[in-house]
Amino acid sequence: MTYVSEFYFLSHIFISLIGAILLLALWFNIRKRFKIILEEDETKKRVDKGLLYLSLAMFIWVISGCWSYFGHLLSFEKTIPFQFGIHLLSIVNNMFLLLALFYFYYAPRFIYNNTKNINKILVVIVITSISTFLLSNFSETNTIRNDINFSGIPDLILSGLLCSLLGISLYRTFAHRGLKIVGIISTLVVLLMFSSQLSEVFVNYGNDFSNNLIKIIAKTSLISIFLVLSTTWVIRLANMPKPNEMTISFRDWSLVKISIPTKGVFEQTIDFGSKTTQYKNLLKFAIRRKYGEGDTQSLIVGLAGEIKNQTYLTRIIDNTNTILDLDSMQQLERRDLFTFIGEGRYRLRMIPNHITIDSTLLEEFLKTTENKDYNSLITVN
Repeated sequence: MTYVSEFYFLSHIFISLIGAILLLALWFNIRKRFKIILEEDETKKRVDKGLLYLSLAMFIWVISGCWSYFGHLLSFEKTIPFQFGIHLLSIVNNMFLLLALFYFYYAPRFIYNNTKNINKILVVIVITSISTFLLSNFSETNTIRNDINFSGIPDLILSGLLCSLLGISLYRTFAHRGLKIVGIISTLVVLLMFSSQLSEVFVNYGNDFSNNLIKIIAKTSLISIFLVLSTTWVIRLANMPKPNEMTISFRDWSLVKISIPTKGVFEQTIDFGSKTTQYKNLLKFAIRRKYGEGDTQSLIVGLAGEIKNQTYLTRIIDNTNTILDLDSMQQLERRDLFTFIGEGRYRLRMIPNHITIDSTLLEEFLKTTENKDYNSLITVN
């Protein structure tokens, strides 16, 4: 083992260890301070574990670094057990990163809170890592041709997929939180992470020093990005309206009076005007939240639901921000008014006692609605 390799392994271990401990400590602290907001859904305890899985991914880096260090120190880095350990740790690391993306609100929609698609990608991760291991250790033909290690290509493609998902998620998150420059930097860091793995396929790509230097810079930078991410999460939770402080009152068709003290909104009237679809959708959420129990308090948003597209939720928020004329720092997000409780279901965040609906308006709605479940819902209560 060269001095350059030894320096890289030891730096990798201690930088990853410090980053993992910091992320884990932050997650526990955030979890304790904002427990009410993070667990506000009483029907399902949906605790945000994104930061936890990122810290676990860092701990896997630590274990991987120790395994590689002792493998080179004891000269068994070319044995099958060593390679098996590397690929196993790679599977677990990719798994934790993917599970973290499951909780990223601005991640691509096909993975955010989508258990089915996450499981499919996890299967792909396992199959790819196993195929790479088998090709590199049990293939009868030479897998290195024209300075290209063909056995490493599946793993590189998988890394490209995960890096693209991570880069998109980080950029969207920071951009929506007013930190576009951090979003651009995070994208560049993720690209650097991907480039650090090119030497696994292209044999003559760089040299020992430059490749290890790129890996150290990329991993250190990524840990810093994760720490900034956790800071923005704290700010987001601190500014998020609490369910028991918000009130909403439906006065007449198209008229709603709303109070959200955290956002500086006190007893302000919103006139939806000709946007009757938005008003009716908001009224449906309010009726279910006030009179329903369990799953009947929520609505399915999707092709199989009463509201066919999530765009309708976004339009409610956009229209509310426009009418209230809130500044960029105080504008409402969809998460401020609606809670995602899984399986395509969303629910209004206000507590039932803080929702009032004019009796005449309610009667008119029940007479005109196509879904007669609302009649039985209110009759029972």
